[in-house]
Amino acid sequence: MFEIYDVAIIPLILGVVELFKRIGLPAKYSPLVAVALGLIVGVVYLDASLKERVLVGIMFGLSASGLYSGTKNIVEKGDENNG
Repeated sequence: MFEIYDVAIIPLILGVVELFKRIGLPAKYSPLVAVALGLIVGVVYLDASLKERVLVGIMFGLSASGLYSGTKNIVEKGDENNG
């Protein structure tokens, strides 16, 4: 069902969310968009039962959202120490 190379979907979702933000999406909606995109990718891309596709899709979206949030926090903390 889930191959290790499918993890590459997470940064792809992150990139698409960043694209949406650059065209005007408020940052507070980015986690919601990430989960929605993950859900869509999971349902369309994976070859499994519907329950598994939905679950993995949500996992993709939440992972992308967490990756963005974690990276943003690290960058902001670095800026505070340098400023």
